[in-house]
Amino acid sequence: MKYGARNQLTAEVTDIKRGTLMGQVKLKVPADAEMASVMTLDSLDDLGIKPGDKVRVIVKAINVLVVTE
Repeated sequence: MKYGARNQLTAEVTDIKRGTLMGQVKLKVPADAEMASVMTLDSLDDLGIKPGDKVRVIVKAINVLVVTE
């Protein structure tokens, strides 16, 4: 799949917090930095990610997209 963003990092999922509509995914990226992404619970369930999973983080403007391959 092609993405319209050039800023891509690999990361490890460190924590997932689920609310009533949205979820927050905390990520550890290289250089010992942390990031987070929020998404709907439907998207979170579709990704099927869990803490410890390796994912690719795609950053475009203010959006942080988490994808699995």
